[in-house]
Amino acid sequence: MSRLHNKLSHLAGRKALIPFITAGHPNPDMTVAIMQQLVADGADVIELGMPFSDPMADGPVIQQASEQAIAKGTGIKETIAMVKQFRQQDQTTPVVLMGYLNPVECMGYSQFVEKAHEAGVDALLLVDSPPEESTDLLAQLQQVDMEQIFLIAPTTTDERKQMICEHAKGFVYYVALKGVTGSADLDSQAVNKDVSSIRNFTNLPVAVGFGVKDADSAVAVAEQADAVVIGSALVSLLNDCDSVAAAQTAVSKFIKPIRTALNSL
Repeated sequence: MSRLHNKLSHLAGRKALIPFITAGHPNPDMTVAIMQQLVADGADVIELGMPFSDPMADGPVIQQASEQAIAKGTGIKETIAMVKQFRQQDQTTPVVLMGYLNPVECMGYSQFVEKAHEAGVDALLLVDSPPEESTDLLAQLQQVDMEQIFLIAPTTTDERKQMICEHAKGFVYYVALKGVTGSADLDSQAVNKDVSSIRNFTNLPVAVGFGVKDADSAVAVAEQADAVVIGSALVSLLNDCDSVAAAQTAVSKFIKPIRTALNSL
């Protein structure tokens, strides 16, 4: 049983909290400490962004974070190394690498999967790699029991939802907005309706992301979802942190109220 499956299958009704941060932002030497603080404050799974020069699905906050991380020398290899360092103290919290196909292709599927698996990565979410274009990568991931997470959007048809769910592992990620990350306010009623429809096609947990900004919006979408992903709002807070201590304080002030609110459901 994978770390991710084990975590999400033993929630016992508790809503999972999945914070997103960009590896190397605001500074490469802070990333592992931030990951550890997220776990201490109630994160169930960590989504770690692999910096990329053209993050098409991300809004300006995460785009800027990627640019800053790249400028400070963080790429795909450094991101994997951060996971390896995190695993020295935490062998239980699942880590999902989120990013885009190009850097993975440049590294080579085989080498990427081998290095990521050795470091302790549990799953991979590539925004621009849908199931029908992931055959070769999926074959590599399956050899080491790593999972590929796929996205479902508000515009996804029922036919396509079924196809995506047939290939999905770990959890299904529902993109709550038609725009980029952090771009608009959520329509929680529409989100909950769509999440309910996804359950017609899968028994996997459903996570909701893109547009969750605080405790209120997290609770609103968690009515139907099993997990809540929150990224841009957290990444924005980290912009102003110039030390590990400042980053840890910012994380705690932001994550703890969300964890508390989700626990009340």
